[in-house]
Order: sequence, then C-alpha cells, then structure tokens
Amino acid sequence: MPTLPQPAPHVAPPGPATSPHRPAPAESRPTIGVDVGGTKIAAGLVDATGRILATVRRPTPAEDSARVATTIAEVVTDLAAGHDVEAIGIGAAGFVDATRSTVLFAPNLAWRDEPLRRKVEERCGLPVVVENDANAAAWGEFRLGAARDVSSAVVITVGTGIGGGVILDDRLVRGTHGVAAEIGHIKVVRRGRRCGCGQRGCLESYASGRALVREAREIATTSPHDGARLLELAGGHPEDITGPHVTQAAQEGDPAALECFEQVGWWLGSGMADLAAVLDPAIFVIAGGVSESGDLLLAPARRAFESTLSAGAFRPVAEIRRATLGNEAGIIGAADLARTR
Repeated sequence: MPTLPQPAPHVAPPGPATSPHRPAPAESRPTIGVDVGGTKIAAGLVDATGRILATVRRPTPAEDSARVATTIAEVVTDLAAGHDVEAIGIGAAGFVDATRSTVLFAPNLAWRDEPLRRKVEERCGLPVVVENDANAAAWGEFRLGAARDVSSAVVITVGTGIGGGVILDDRLVRGTHGVAAEIGHIKVVRRGRRCGCGQRGCLESYASGRALVREAREIATTSPHDGARLLELAGGHPEDITGPHVTQAAQEGDPAALECFEQVGWWLGSGMADLAAVLDPAIFVIAGGVSESGDLLLAPARRAFESTLSAGAFRPVAEIRRATLGNEAGIIGAADLARTR
C-alpha cells in the first residue's frame, strides 16, 4: 500500500472557555481527541479549557481496517511531539463496549470486537478511552458547548442518519452494555420505512438528512410542477436532488422545499417529545449537517415538540438549541472524556 503524504499539525483558532460543570485546573496537561470516521481520521491536541491547540487529519484506511489503529497512533505521535500529553480519547462510529475499550461493531470499517484501546495504547504508551462518536460529540456540547449551563441534556445529531447522546445529572448515559442512546433507531412507525439498521419504522428513516432528500425527490417525481425549483437546481433529474438543493430552495421560500422541512421537523420534534416523556432533559441540542439550516428545521421541530409533548400545558418545556461546536465537537468531547476517564 503506497505511503500517504503526512500533513503537519496546524495551529487552530481559540476554542471555548472551560465549562461550569467541572472547571479544569489550569495546570492540567493537554489530551488528544480523535474522531474516527469512514473517510477521515480527525484529531486535535486539546487543553484543559477545551481549546484546540493543533489538529491533524488523515484519510481513513477503510480498505484495510487493521491499519486504522496504526494510523491513529501516527496522528497521535504527530500531535504529541513536544507536549506532555496526559491521555487519548477516541470517538468511533459504532458500538463501544461498557469498558470503553472494544469496538463491538463499526459498519463503516467492518470492525467486529476490535480491541482498539489495547492496540493504540501499545503503539502510543498513553492511556486511551474509546467512546461512541455521537456520545463523544454530545459530551463536547455538554461540557463546552450549547449545553454547558445545564446538568441534563439530549444531543441529537441530524445528518445523513441520526445519532445522539444523553447526559443526565452530569453523567453520560451509556447503558449496561455501552450501547445506549441510539436515538435514530427508536421505532416511530409500525412496519414503516426500512432503515439501514435492518429494522423498519426508525426515527432515522423519517427525520434525517436522507429523509429530507427522499421527501424532495418524491415531490419532484410525483408532482414536477410543485417541485419545479428543486428540479431546476438538480438539472432536471429528481434522483440528483441533494440536501443543499432542498435547503437553498427553502431559503428562497419554495413551498415544496419548505414542506420537506416541515415534514422532517415534525418527525424530529415528535421524537423529542417521546424522549422528554422518558428522560425529562433541560434542553435538546440539535447538531449535524442538517442543523445548519437553522430555523428551517428547528421551527417546525419546536412546534411539533410542544404540540405532542405529554401534558405539555402542565409541565416545564425543554428548550431546543442548535449546537455550537460544529465539526470539532467530537474531538473536544473525546479529549475531555480522556481527561475525566
């Protein structure tokens, strides 16, 4: 396999200040947060206040999953050079066991019972914590982002699919086996649309970026007049409509695109109402690529949440906020989890 070019770490702009949940001592050593995805490995050297001091990104060797741990170690070595690093936190897309050491299942990397913590510790000589990537991002928003002022929050990542994390009373909810908070796979429609998880009727099938595009393509196919603007943006081909096309058309006031956001927002809001009935968080934080559409998504989600919340007129209603850490949430969260391991 050819050797890939190795970019040098670059200095990142200042990050958020420390969280009121547990102020970190000024003398704390930096930690490294690693966000492992199907196409790239992004890592950052993070100080005790959540400030990213330097970052490195490398392509994920997805065709050779056994090399992923080696690539992670190379990234860590680059970032650690000249620094007294305390520990490493890794956010991986998949199920992570209760000991925060083994990736039980990672669909994008074909990992099955992958002893990731042991492999990286052997290569780097530093303590390692492995966490689900959505949990790591949720922890980042809780500790140092949009949820930093509360003790209980649900963070929902709305992208191609739906991920999330739950924090109750300042603790990340991981479950007995480490695989809790799979928010996208709550069943919302009996025998509904087939989901990528193999089941039917999951929230992800109705409230994700993929669902938004599906709605737009259906309108453009079944009613080309109504979907005229969407078709124009996609060069006349319904199958070429993308999420950015739907967002652009909605921002222009196109009724069909706005209807797509209304549908997806309704499902998202009603799903949050179900979660609130069980978890009663102070806030919901909406993250992920689709959240960048702002109130196009959040306004219908808020309406649906308030209208479907059980006994909503007689209870405090959780606030719904947009995430603030963006694509760095997973790095910051993983690094903080390493610090608080």
